[in-house]
Amino acid sequence: MTTAPLSNDARAIEELRSKLGGRLTIVGHHYEQEATIQHCDIRGDSLELARRVPGIASDYIVFCGVYFMAESAALLAREGQQVLLPDHSADCVMAQMTPARLLDRVLGRLTASGRKLVPLAYVNTSLAVKAVVGRYGGAVCTSANAEKMMNWAFRQGDGVLFLPDKNLARNTARKLGITGRDTHILDVRKTGEAVDLAAADKAALVLWPGLCAIHARFHPEQIEAVRKADPSCKVIVHPECSPEVVRAADGAGSTTYIIEYVRNAPDGAHIYVGTEINLVERLAREQEGRIRVEALRSSACSNMAKITPEKLRATLEGIVAGNTDPITVPSEDSAPAKASLERMLEACA
Repeated sequence: MTTAPLSNDARAIEELRSKLGGRLTIVGHHYEQEATIQHCDIRGDSLELARRVPGIASDYIVFCGVYFMAESAALLAREGQQVLLPDHSADCVMAQMTPARLLDRVLGRLTASGRKLVPLAYVNTSLAVKAVVGRYGGAVCTSANAEKMMNWAFRQGDGVLFLPDKNLARNTARKLGITGRDTHILDVRKTGEAVDLAAADKAALVLWPGLCAIHARFHPEQIEAVRKADPSCKVIVHPECSPEVVRAADGAGSTTYIIEYVRNAPDGAHIYVGTEINLVERLAREQEGRIRVEALRSSACSNMAKITPEKLRATLEGIVAGNTDPITVPSEDSAPAKASLERMLEACA
């Protein structure tokens, strides 16, 4: 089997990596395109990457992912380290659904009566939001540890506000036996004035009305169609999908769960995967000839796609030239935001 020759960017990236040596570590999320992630020293989902960052000793951490991930890395990095993101416009639609000022205002209204409502923020949130969560005694979670962290949050107070992903919240609540009667989805319009305080006060689990645009593209009808075509197939999805999709699937879990499910599947299996297309196609290539891996439908994250080999190359050239644009953490947000992340890492140690 012949190996395709390296592109000019790929060759330059490897030369720059060699030149920088131990001063550089490149980390990347599983949703990155193959041409980018092939250069990463560390790959993982949000939880794995958060765990690994404190142990990185290099001067420069180049993050191939989206902005909130690079912010978290900057919070957890050692003093003097620079965290670099090849494209600062690589944001997250879900993260943008929770502006920090609006969250602070809504939390203030929900806790004005004296209720201890503990915020639990999905990692897909800005650093400013994590700081608000930290100030209210809350923590961060990922799709891999949402169940454990929701249990943790309930032990800290008399209710939980989960943000921003209502789907992950509902799917996690179902695992814990929390029914719809015990939940309430906030109406955060009119700068928080539309919040139904009485309904929220009665609910054990209060939900922010956000979601992931990538996983919102999956529907139960798609699962019905693939099962009709092949009744023996298995369907696994990410828990950012709607509860209806998760209930219809054979399994749901984080990107790490999906990877392990596919790799541990018996020979000859036929698996449809409902998550970001780069991961699905990578798994299909890895397992080609052993099992069939197909996308439930093609759903790509345009923000992850912004981290191209060209931009990664330019970032590394900037390091060599002494021209960098590191992710910065506002001093007033550093301690509370870091506390929200560290509470997660401690609870999941």
